[in-house]
Amino acid sequence: MELTNNEYTINGVSVLDIVNRYGAPVYVYDGNKILSQLDVLKNAFPGEHVRIKYALKALNNPNILKLLRKAGAGLDAVSIQEVELGLQAGFSPEEILFTPNSVSFEELQRGVELGVHLNIDNIAMLERFGHTYGNSVPCCIRINPHIVAGGTAHIQTGHIDSKFGISIHQLRHVLRVIESEKIRVNGLHMHTGSDILDASVFVRGAEILFEAALGFKDLDFIDFGSGFKVAYREGDVTTDVAELGKTLSERFDTFCEEYGRKLEIWFEPGKFLVSEAGTLLTKVNVVKQTTATVFAGVDSGQNHLIRPMFYDAYHHIINVSNPEGYPRIYTVVGYICETDTFGWDRKLNEVREGDILAIRNAGAYGFSMSNNYNSRPRPAEVLILDSKDMLIRKAETLEDIFRNVVDAIPG
Repeated sequence: MELTNNEYTINGVSVLDIVNRYGAPVYVYDGNKILSQLDVLKNAFPGEHVRIKYALKALNNPNILKLLRKAGAGLDAVSIQEVELGLQAGFSPEEILFTPNSVSFEELQRGVELGVHLNIDNIAMLERFGHTYGNSVPCCIRINPHIVAGGTAHIQTGHIDSKFGISIHQLRHVLRVIESEKIRVNGLHMHTGSDILDASVFVRGAEILFEAALGFKDLDFIDFGSGFKVAYREGDVTTDVAELGKTLSERFDTFCEEYGRKLEIWFEPGKFLVSEAGTLLTKVNVVKQTTATVFAGVDSGQNHLIRPMFYDAYHHIINVSNPEGYPRIYTVVGYICETDTFGWDRKLNEVREGDILAIRNAGAYGFSMSNNYNSRPRPAEVLILDSKDMLIRKAETLEDIFRNVVDAIPG
């Protein structure tokens, strides 16, 4: 979002015009930013065969999926419903990696029927998979490297107490199962967490995977997950993807020489691709001063963007209606009947009733984690691509919320 001639724009489109056309609250995504982030990751690994599997749980609007598919990305799906969504968006089955957790075996079987690539993360499921399919269906195995990495405990997935993956210490048993059931394993996978700053974390995990990979003779790829940190504040430190690409590529080439053939590198970015591209635009309903705080109450809440309350996540907030207003301190809150705060003690240009506040970095885990708490409908979604805005999801109505309710009590 840029301020030009005293007006905020997203990809050349006026923010206030967007609100006038589509109403508020509204999610807005900069499609060109998504594509540029994809290019950053692709270009960080020159000379390597890199496949980018977009983690669609971050933002699952089919139009975003189509945009990324046309740009050459594949998909990382974590439920059979996400698999179906990806297929409907035009991805071929071989472009989809299916990494479920704590699901029934029937869900894995459905994945096999649909032809997507399975990523298995527990030994019991691996045994049953092998007994059912033998070497007729290839699979990937998710390894837990026991590395603590990520911004908070909520988004750390590779530590010893995590429910995700097969412990690296169980590798010998895994190899016995594979040999006994004649399972064809063509990929190894890890994901240690999100918001990882230090590129050395990926390298540490890579060393564990490289050592483990020597026990698997039919590998086609190694999947390093994702977790790259993006900027939330001005001057924020982020993952140096270029440095990671250089360091990891050199080590990967050495490993491939030892392994005997060149493998593919896979990544599964979600937040890295869409977080900075997304903005939630809200309208100020009330400005309320108490003995201790000045609240700016908006027409949205944790039902639309739960990350500040769930993860204690920081999202930069801008008053786009009053670019020259005198800065004052506000706590920005929502309209939900819970503690419902988007930002505490924020310096904003003077806020007035009716002003539009832009909540930044709302592309990842914003709409996809939204809900209908307090019977509030979810907002519209708008995509801006090449300076043209388009509606990609209509705002919900009360009828949408109660569409599936069965009227079982007369009167």
